[in-house]
Amino acid sequence: MNKISIGIVGGAGYTAGELLRVLLCHNLADVKFVYSTSQAGQPLHSVHTDLLGETDMVFTDTLQETDVLFLCLGHGLSAEFLQKNLSNHNTRVIDLGNDFRVNNQCGEREFVYGLPEINRAKIAAARNIANPGCFATAIQLALLPLAQQKALRGEVHIHGITGSTGAGRSLTETSQFSYRNNNLSIYKPFTHQHLDEICHILAQVNGDDFLLNFIPVRGNFTRGIFATLYTTTVMSEKDVVDLYSRFYKNEPFVFVSPKTVSLKDVVNTNKCVLNVQKINDKLFITSVIDNLLKGASGQAVQNMNLMFGLPETTGLQLKPTGF
Repeated sequence: MNKISIGIVGGAGYTAGELLRVLLCHNLADVKFVYSTSQAGQPLHSVHTDLLGETDMVFTDTLQETDVLFLCLGHGLSAEFLQKNLSNHNTRVIDLGNDFRVNNQCGEREFVYGLPEINRAKIAAARNIANPGCFATAIQLALLPLAQQKALRGEVHIHGITGSTGAGRSLTETSQFSYRNNNLSIYKPFTHQHLDEICHILAQVNGDDFLLNFIPVRGNFTRGIFATLYTTTVMSEKDVVDLYSRFYKNEPFVFVSPKTVSLKDVVNTNKCVLNVQKINDKLFITSVIDNLLKGASGQAVQNMNLMFGLPETTGLQLKPTGF
């Protein structure tokens, strides 16, 4: 098979940097350009310093035609970029922003929601993908088996802690080391932007008989999402564990662990690891992912693999930190 020609737009951010780290080791990926108006002419390693010795590419402010274009722009900017710059509808688009996750139309382009665990066949046939958000990925994977059984009922309480890279590369008061270090803080309680996306997808599977109460937390670590969820259930623990194990049996990146889980099980991988317990009448679920990989760039490459008929694990057999 010929290599897939690739362009990356918004190349100076965290998701673009992580995307480059994966694609440079992908045996069928050929990165043709990395677009950044702020860094044009500078080597990639001037921003993504760990790429020193990995590539001599420089940022550019000129677009080329490629097989696929990854958009790593700020939320709300992808639609504007496509309308102004991309008239070639033969180029496939994978958008890592939130522009098309709920409203999936941009001119003549229709976007498929890129969560492989529910949309694999649609992704394989798609020309355009709306890559899921990081919190949305962790939470949806925690609840999809229940939703498929129409067993997602009543209120679900969610507490999710994210690393500082989830806030993006732009410096803000709450992303500075002096704020994050030895600190925790809540932001956007019950109103996080991923809730619309999560509810939209889960309602398609389950129906509308549920309410998500989501409290996002800024963590004092760099990368990863640690989400805990609980809701009432009449199912036994064995039935719930069996349900989750069957649902994810053939999924290459989602695993149901019999033991409690930690971030180090998944950081630097494209995995989601789940633990499911029944405590009194409560179903208690833990879901952990790397926000930059399964929550962003890794899942984007997984989607690219599906779109081009490759094994979806290609280039994504990554090693966790462990310790």
